[in-house]
Amino acid sequence: MFWLKAYLIFLGLFSVHLALGVTVQNDNDRYADIVIEPSSGRVLHATNATSLRHPASLTKMMTLYMAFKALKEGRLKLDQQLPVSANAAGQEPTKLGLKSGQTISVKDAIMSIATLSANDSAVVLAEALGGSVSDFGRAMTQQAFNLGMKQTHFDNPSGLPDPYQMTTAYDMAKLASALIQEFPEYYPYFSLKNYSYGGALYHNHNHLMDNYPGMDGIKTGYIHSSGFNLVASAKHGDTRLIGVVFGGTSPATRNERMAQLLNEGFATIGQGGHANSN
Repeated sequence: MFWLKAYLIFLGLFSVHLALGVTVQNDNDRYADIVIEPSSGRVLHATNATSLRHPASLTKMMTLYMAFKALKEGRLKLDQQLPVSANAAGQEPTKLGLKSGQTISVKDAIMSIATLSANDSAVVLAEALGGSVSDFGRAMTQQAFNLGMKQTHFDNPSGLPDPYQMTTAYDMAKLASALIQEFPEYYPYFSLKNYSYGGALYHNHNHLMDNYPGMDGIKTGYIHSSGFNLVASAKHGDTRLIGVVFGGTSPATRNERMAQLLNEGFATIGQGGHANSN
């Protein structure tokens, strides 16, 4: 099968980086990871997976979960136009550059968050669904608790720096699993590699999707206090895995670590191996 051939080639390319994970884990107090098989809930590997970490833009996974839930329940429509407040327009980058007083469709807000990680669009959705950023943050936290994310707290929809906005690798794996399983009609937004708006072309920040066979999402994140974060999902045949990496020292080392973890996870599934936790 094509995916298997591509996977074996990719496995060979990344085998030279096996020492990388040890260095990242031992020398970086922001580091955490986990690999799960969402269909069974099986944990294949975990490092510091229940230690509190800053999610950064991984936060937007929950923002989009809330939007997808509203779409499914009929409280939002994809072509619905949402107003852009001064607060939304004034968000720090990355953003679309929305102007106060204009409108943006729900679909454009979703696509800009999934690809560009647009902070202004995240606030637009938050204000539309929650009335205010603070109220939406409380709703996000409650939804996280309902999903079993017992160590997660959200104050804002973007992941911009906030000392109290915390989560764990384990909790983010649960969120990714919920997005995939509950919203199969909307999860493909995380697979978008490009997005056009206002005459500009934006590229998905998850460049590992371009190189790792079977990867179809889902979100990157970075602030100084978090390091480079990534939640990724890949499917080989009938097997889907979700990986989470917190605290990468660069996008490249984070992506290499994620590739290594997924390679090992698929190998474990193929060999019928046992869970591995460091």
